[in-house]
Amino acid sequence: MERGLFWLPLLVGFFWLAWQGSQEYQKLEAYKIWAENFERAKYDIYAVMGQKSNDITWGKPTTKGPIQLETFSLLDVIKIQLLVNNKSVEIENPPPKGRNIEIEFLFSESDKSVKVPFTEIPLAAKWTKFLQEFLQKLQHFNASSES
Repeated sequence: MERGLFWLPLLVGFFWLAWQGSQEYQKLEAYKIWAENFERAKYDIYAVMGQKSNDITWGKPTTKGPIQLETFSLLDVIKIQLLVNNKSVEIENPPPKGRNIEIEFLFSESDKSVKVPFTEIPLAAKWTKFLQEFLQKLQHFNASSES
C-alpha cells in the first residue's frame, strides 16, 4: 500500500505532462495550417506572427488556431525595435538572458505601438533584423516612387 501511495503522484505527474504535450502539439498543428497563408511566420508559446507582403498579423496560439489576431501594415510603422526587459537593445549585440522579450512596432500616429512577445532572444533578434531591413526597403521604395 505504501508503494502505491508513493507511485500515485508520479503517475498523476506523468499523465499531466502527457496532456500538456498533447495540447502543445495541437497548438502547433493549428499554427501550421494558419501559417500556410503567409510568406514568413513564427510560432512560440507566447505568440504567433506572420508576414504577407506589407502586412503583419499576430495573435495568441490555441489548440483551435490563433486567437486575438491583429493585423497592421508596415507602411504605417516608423520604427521596429527589440525590447528585452522593457529596454531597447542592439540587435547585433543582444543580452544573453532576459525575461520579457518583445519586438515593438512604433506607428506614426500618436504614441501607438504593438509589442509581439517572444520566448528566445536570438529568434527575436533575427526577426527584428529582417523586419527592420524590410521596412527600410519599403520606406526607400515609397520615397523614390513619390518623387
